[in-house]
Amino acid sequence: MGAGHYENFPVASRLLPAHLRAPVRAIYRFARTADDIADEGDDAPQVRLAKLAHLADQLDAIEAGRGNDWPDLADAVARHALPVALLRDLLSAFAQDVVVQRYADYGELLDYCRRSANPVGRLLLHLYRRDDPALAAQSDSICTALQLTNFWQDVALDFAKGRVYLPAEELRRFGVGVDAIAAGRVDAGWSALMAAQTARARAMLESGAPLARALGGRIGFELRLVVQGGLRILERIDAVAGDVFGRRPVLRAADWLRMTLRAALM
Repeated sequence: MGAGHYENFPVASRLLPAHLRAPVRAIYRFARTADDIADEGDDAPQVRLAKLAHLADQLDAIEAGRGNDWPDLADAVARHALPVALLRDLLSAFAQDVVVQRYADYGELLDYCRRSANPVGRLLLHLYRRDDPALAAQSDSICTALQLTNFWQDVALDFAKGRVYLPAEELRRFGVGVDAIAAGRVDAGWSALMAAQTARARAMLESGAPLARALGGRIGFELRLVVQGGLRILERIDAVAGDVFGRRPVLRAADWLRMTLRAALM
């Protein structure tokens, strides 16, 4: 998702109904604050975890109807019956970012995505009063796929922070070592590894894409744009044979035109 985990979060978008812009901003502010605690600055791990624990205490206060430092979020939770458990899932993922730098297999990575990405989509479904299980499953597919796309786009940036989201199981399967990431080495094994990861993320995006039509309206079109943005980043990774070190993919003006046309045809 680019900057932090929330580049594609529709913050106060003009495509959102006016009555939902304030709760979306509140959710975004909370998620971004927690993400920055886990990721930015020079705090020691124990300080980061203490700050995240304080945010967890704030969620307890909101749920109990007590005074808290997040009146905008408390109002959103009360007005829209938002499940506080989804916000706790976000905190759990950010705390994991502080202490976990490697993933053994896709099971571990997808569990992280379940807590770091999927809650955002589910909270938005609650805001739209469309939180049935089938739509939630499609939302999860999109959110997890976008998180994975962000990981593959930012392999080098995450490595500079000490993190490797590529599962060790996948590295072994393609005969690629962590030293390849350190060196920014793009060879046949690396290209095959990245092609497999982009294919998986693409399949997940496509499986969740029907959600956009199910939601319809302005938010449905915005979601189609988000899906097309993820697909375009994956295309760009494939176009450079996985060289996200020297040619990290970004979306440019021409890409937005292409994405808009594709979204209209979804």
